[in-house]
Amino acid sequence: MGTAGTPSSGIVLVDKPQGWTSHQVVGRMRRLLGTRKVGHAGTLDPMATGLLIMGANRATRLLGHLAGRDKTYLATIRLGQSSSTDDAEGELSDVVPAAGLADEAVEAAMVGLRGSIEQVPSSVSAIKVGGRRAYALVRAGEEVELAARTVEVTRFEVTGRRVVGDLLDLDVVVDCSSGTYIRALARDLGAVLGTGGHLTMLRRTRIGGFDLPPAPPDLNSDDVPALVGMGEVARRVFDCVDISAEDARALGYGQRIQVTRSAAAELAGEPAAGELAAIGPDGDLVALLGPDTEAGWARPTTVFAPAGKNA
Repeated sequence: MGTAGTPSSGIVLVDKPQGWTSHQVVGRMRRLLGTRKVGHAGTLDPMATGLLIMGANRATRLLGHLAGRDKTYLATIRLGQSSSTDDAEGELSDVVPAAGLADEAVEAAMVGLRGSIEQVPSSVSAIKVGGRRAYALVRAGEEVELAARTVEVTRFEVTGRRVVGDLLDLDVVVDCSSGTYIRALARDLGAVLGTGGHLTMLRRTRIGGFDLPPAPPDLNSDDVPALVGMGEVARRVFDCVDISAEDARALGYGQRIQVTRSAAAELAGEPAAGELAAIGPDGDLVALLGPDTEAGWARPTTVFAPAGKNA
């Protein structure tokens, strides 16, 4: 724990401003929190805004478990022009009139972009090709071809439309699995309609059980943001089991512990989070648990509070 009962390890929910890179937000948080151990769960492009989950100190080890959660985005798709980067920052094609597209035609085109789909990521994604980011290769003038991947789009709906000359802007909301590229949805929607399409606005509003907070920290302020403790984070992400101080010490040394029949049943099955979180008497996250070879026991798969360490 930090001073005055404030956790020294935890997460901060940030509303990333447009124009900032995710790495710049990490750098700012390092200065504000006074630690080098800061990371984020899920990169946002500089043009995008919205939810960025930052982890500090021990909580950086939780970020991989958070980044893979499903997400919600608000976006604006412009139909009538393609882009070399699938967004407004790329080189735009000639206009193909799209202002007259009927709602029924747009909806019919969106149907095939919902559910489990094979999606080719945008060529300016952060996917590595030969050890380099795809976007860096594209901006260096190289051709990049990325393989299609299976993603899940559970919601892709139009919430508003505006005619801009010969172009049509669609405001959309998207619920999707991790790894889904909203720019690629814009590109593919335009391709199906025969008009071309690209993204002009993107805002992430949710990652798993975490939504944009009503009053996120001001990155331009010197105020130190409050951390959400790891125990609270775990209760919003994992199935949890409360353990004794003795079991917390055992897990801190990497030893297995005996668990209740219900907890053992969760481990024997396939809980949504894949593991159980062990919460100590002080409310802190001690470890993630996996099944042991002996029934009724669990072993730590990740220890967040090693014996004798609190930072």
